Amino acid sequence: MRLFNEPFSTGYYWSLGFVLTFTFALFQPEIVHAQETSALESATMQPSSANGATTQELDAYWDELSRTVDAGDFEGYKVLYHADAVMVNEISGSTYPIGAAFAGWKAGFDDTKAGDMDAEVTFRFSNRFIDDTTAFETGIFRYVAHPVGEEPSVSLIHFDALTIKQDGSWVMMMERQISIATQQEWDALDK
Repeated sequence: MRLFNEPFSTGYYWSLGFVLTFTFALFQPEIVHAQETSALESATMQPSSANGATTQELDAYWDELSRTVDAGDFEGYKVLYHADAVMVNEISGSTYPIGAAFAGWKAGFDDTKAGDMDAEVTFRFSNRFIDDTTAFETGIFRYVAHPVGEEPSVSLIHFDALTIKQDGSWVMMMERQISIATQQEWDALDK
C-alpha cells in the first residue's frame, strides 16, 4: 500500500493500509532520527474491556489485512475500511479520504498480484483499547516492498487505527501514520 498520495508514483511505494510512508523517508532522510524518549518505550499495554473472542476477531482482522497486501488483493483490502474512512499522515502533514489513498495504492496491489513485486505487512501493538464494537489500537507496522530484480524496501511506521464492528465485520474508520519507527522500537514490541 502506498503511504501517501504525492504527485509522483512508481507503483512500488504503497502502504496500508494499509496501509500503507517509507517513500517519504527515502526522499526526506533528514526526518528519520531516533527520538530521545520513544513513545513506545513509555507506553504500557492497556487491559482490554472486551472478551477474548473480540480480541481474536481483531487479530483475525489484522491477519486479513496482511493477507490482502501479501496477495495483492485490492478489493479484499478495500472492504476492510469503512467507505468514509480517513487517512491521517503526520509524516507528510496531510489528511484525506481513504478513497484517495486507495487510488495511490492500487498500482502496488496490481504489481503484487501480477507477480512484479512481493509485498508484505505485519503489525505489532503497544496499546489496544477494545470493547465489543470499537477498538483504538496503537503500534508499528512493518511494510516490505520487493520489486522483481530490485532490493527490498523495509518501512517501519508508528500508527494508530480506529476500527468499528459494523454489520458483524470490523472496518477501519481512521488510519493515522505518525512517524518513522526504528528497528529497536519494532523489536521491543511483542509479536
